[in-house]
Amino acid sequence: MKKFTKVLSLALAAAMTMSMFTACGNKGGSTSGGNSAGTEVDASTLKFPLSETATITGLTSFPAGTESEPNNRTIFKRLEEQTNVHVDWKTIQGDQWGEKIALEMANTKTLPDFVFNAGFSDTDLLKYAKQGVIINLEEYIDKYMPNLQKVFEQAPEYKTMCTDENGHIWALPWIEQLGYEKTAIQTVGNMSFINTAWLDFLGLKMPTTVDEFEAVLKAFKEHASELKAQFNIEGEIIPMACIMNDGDQDPCILINGFGEGYGDSDKGRHIAVTDDKKVVCVANSEGFKKGISWLHDLYAEGLIDPEAFTQEWSTYVAKGKSGRYGVCFSWDVANIATLEGWEPLPALTADVRNITPQNGSFTSGFDRGRCVVTAAASNPALVCAWLDQMYAPLQSPQNNWGTYGEGDEFDIFVMDKNENGEDMLKHAPLGDASPVEVREAESVNGPLAILDSYYGVYVTCPDDAQYRLDWIKDIYTPDMNCKYVFPNVFMSTEDTKRLSDLTADISKCINTAKSDWVMNGFTDADWDKLQADLDAYGLEEYLSIFQKYLDAYYAE
Repeated sequence: MKKFTKVLSLALAAAMTMSMFTACGNKGGSTSGGNSAGTEVDASTLKFPLSETATITGLTSFPAGTESEPNNRTIFKRLEEQTNVHVDWKTIQGDQWGEKIALEMANTKTLPDFVFNAGFSDTDLLKYAKQGVIINLEEYIDKYMPNLQKVFEQAPEYKTMCTDENGHIWALPWIEQLGYEKTAIQTVGNMSFINTAWLDFLGLKMPTTVDEFEAVLKAFKEHASELKAQFNIEGEIIPMACIMNDGDQDPCILINGFGEGYGDSDKGRHIAVTDDKKVVCVANSEGFKKGISWLHDLYAEGLIDPEAFTQEWSTYVAKGKSGRYGVCFSWDVANIATLEGWEPLPALTADVRNITPQNGSFTSGFDRGRCVVTAAASNPALVCAWLDQMYAPLQSPQNNWGTYGEGDEFDIFVMDKNENGEDMLKHAPLGDASPVEVREAESVNGPLAILDSYYGVYVTCPDDAQYRLDWIKDIYTPDMNCKYVFPNVFMSTEDTKRLSDLTADISKCINTAKSDWVMNGFTDADWDKLQADLDAYGLEEYLSIFQKYLDAYYAE
């Protein structure tokens, strides 16, 4: 730890003009109070570590079943030693964040200095900005955040994506570059995986068409007793498992081959971009109609888990870990089953053969609203300077994935050397542990940046990320036939609010129909009613807002 502290201190000294801060008052906010524990910092002598301990306050989330006190995590222990800044944390369990964070932000008397894992939407950011609850950060970034400045210099598109139409930056981003454009790791979230151990045992080939895929699922069902005996499976065989309308667990990657080939890769907005730069709603398309009808056929034949519409993540994982699945969907099959005996299912040909990348994925991983500084901060310069440490190249990978030197079974990294003899975080083997569970035990997330240029210099690429990048490049990228995805743009307050209202109705309408139709089937009259409902909910205006920003993006 001493070696790491010394190295980081030297890096900070070289990279930062942190020797002096001006203690700034609140900017852009009307909240009174200030929760930095009355910390007084002499601007003429301020440098990290501070000569005397200063206290700032923060609010963050933690995954259920993990350490709830951030200061007990090694990452924050080291940061306090390196900076002599103590953070007085308030925490909310991750699965309760959505229902509690709005209440926290509404109580101006108890606001912390910053919200670390905010994950705020554009609507949230603009609302809190207008209310004066959060402050704009562009001047603080310029003066007190050299690590983040360097990130913006290396990848200026991220600064553009953080800036609203008035030139303000209201939040600090999370950036994770792994691949680029059609090879980016985020292009395919809900990968479909197939049990190749079952395929081999039954003498089946990897399916490449929807008909071949259906035949494989039927074979899994018909030979369930043999599979259970061969692989010592307790419980019923489930040919295909999923969680409908649940992000990476949704099965709609399977319907990309129907009709126009759009599928439904944007589960929240249900839009795609045509090759002539037109924004369309996938639920209007013939491919969506035919694809959902085909999924219903699979369900009617008993090939899809009947709990697919109601089960929780924990149930989904438990059944997968019991070895009961023939096909499943997730970001990484290791989270559901095992790597051994499983492979990604290639694009299935129906009318066409296509994989539609997720919208926003060409600029890789990005969360615009990851961290905010509130108007309650009595010393926002100090707060921003401390938050800038999260963007140090050796710090960001730890915040994102985990740390080193803890001496337990959950060490994500060892401190190693790169080819130039400089310190580099090297990923340790995960063994049989779930990547999600391992990282949740150590990481702190929050604002950070990991650029492609960091790999092999500051950090190795995680094994599970590398094999996923290989899967995308080798299996999915060759079938990504579209030219465009909808970019990650920061819309105006008015458009963001209007789009939020429209999306709530339109997305609910589509998701409800999707679940109902896969389970129960649908008629042409049902289809016509969906189209009429979407029109009534303002689909034309909805698409026009997206189109305006897509046109502006490509006009620049």
